Amino acid sequence: MPLLPFVAAAGLAGSSAWFTAARPYLLLASVLLIGFAFFQSHRAKKCNGRPSKLTTAILWLSAGIVAVMILFPQVVAELLAGA
Repeated sequence: MPLLPFVAAAGLAGSSAWFTAARPYLLLASVLLIGFAFFQSHRAKKCNGRPSKLTTAILWLSAGIVAVMILFPQVVAELLAGA
């Protein structure tokens, strides 16, 4: 009888509890880091450096994903669970 799936499930259950407790701090870190990225992008424009369109698109995409995760966590959970 393979024990690896049972051990993996137990480990994922334990890490799930940790991520639930750490969620507010992880979301705060995400918001702060994206804010810092926007600051860096603005700073590059002031120094005559133009961020590429791809970089700008990825920055806005990541900001949108974080906003959706903060504003609609249950909808995202249902989409990921396939319900």
